[in-house]
Amino acid sequence: MADSRRGSGRVAINVDDTGSFTAEETRARLSGIVLIVGAVACFACLDTIAKYVSQSVPPLEVVWFRFATHLVLACVVFRVWKRRDLIATKRPVLQILRALSLLGSTFFNFLALQHLQLAETMSIMFAGPLLVTALAGPVLGEWAGPRRWAAICVGFLGVLVVTQPGTGGLHWAVMYSLAAMVSYAFYALTTRILTGTDSVQGMLIISAAVAVMVMTPPAVAVWTMPPDALSWVLLLCTGIFGGVGHWLLIRAHAIVPAPVLAPFFYSQIVWMVGLGWLVFADLPGPSTVIGASIVTASGLYLLYRERRLKKPKPPLPEA
Repeated sequence: MADSRRGSGRVAINVDDTGSFTAEETRARLSGIVLIVGAVACFACLDTIAKYVSQSVPPLEVVWFRFATHLVLACVVFRVWKRRDLIATKRPVLQILRALSLLGSTFFNFLALQHLQLAETMSIMFAGPLLVTALAGPVLGEWAGPRRWAAICVGFLGVLVVTQPGTGGLHWAVMYSLAAMVSYAFYALTTRILTGTDSVQGMLIISAAVAVMVMTPPAVAVWTMPPDALSWVLLLCTGIFGGVGHWLLIRAHAIVPAPVLAPFFYSQIVWMVGLGWLVFADLPGPSTVIGASIVTASGLYLLYRERRLKKPKPPLPEA
């Protein structure tokens, strides 16, 4: 994987739906969308594995395995012992904040799942892209236009159709899910900022290293030996899916403005439904099918807009 660095200067980007882009810019945006869909597919696999293996291993231990395996894998793949410059950063405080935001998103989500139904946590976590879009303008200078805002809201309505939150009252642990959602929003925004100065490899390694240092004491305190070989394999896979997913996420944010990516996070619902059926034999009901269709249609509409409205206009004929 090649080192990816960009200049520290950042130009405000207007991402309204009325502008036009070159063919190269259009391809970059479409590539970013593909990357983000791959990232959420990895996250869906990670959540599925975590849900399964947490039946026999404490969640804090699962979180530790997720980041420890991620750290080892990243160091081996990028051969950090030969390229120590990869972990060099011009913004150490922001790097630590980003790492803690990622850890917080994972940690609080796992705590919430101990008390709340998956539908409740999903309905809150998927509000994250709305917060990212709202903050991307003042923080990053990436302003979303009205059509993109409308598509994001439609996608969120689809999430509500799937999850149907609020039918039985909210548990106090909903605060964990809110904390996870806010943590994710800060993770996404700090990732976008750091792509201008730091390498993708460095962000992957630093985020995992900080999380491992923070999580080691509580993981040791609750340590339980995994019961069988399958559990060991699944725990190791958490780091693989987590590391690959966040590498794809970083690369997507490096080439595409945050508001463009935000609606495509909803495609994770499709992956979750499929994996839920394959692993847990959970057949989706009518509301799930309808909601997932709304979410998918919202993402496909934006993909259509990227292809049709952002392609270069033909030159005017000479007089």
